[in-house]
Amino acid sequence: MTPEELERLESCAAEIAKIWYNNTPPSELTSLENMEKHLRQQWLETLGPQIGFFLSKKQQEHNKDDPAQ
Repeated sequence: MTPEELERLESCAAEIAKIWYNNTPPSELTSLENMEKHLRQQWLETLGPQIGFFLSKKQQEHNKDDPAQ
């Protein structure tokens, strides 16, 4: 990963964290355990599937380009 990509990744992660924080009920912000559970649930419902879909699509494109696969 280039320094520029790492900087962009950190910036995007900070933005995602802000969005999640702003959409987390105050009752979930009372302990690290509650925050982690809520974050994990949000990951499973939102960002995780999006990343999985992206990677699956890239793999399909790669397989089309390389018939030996």
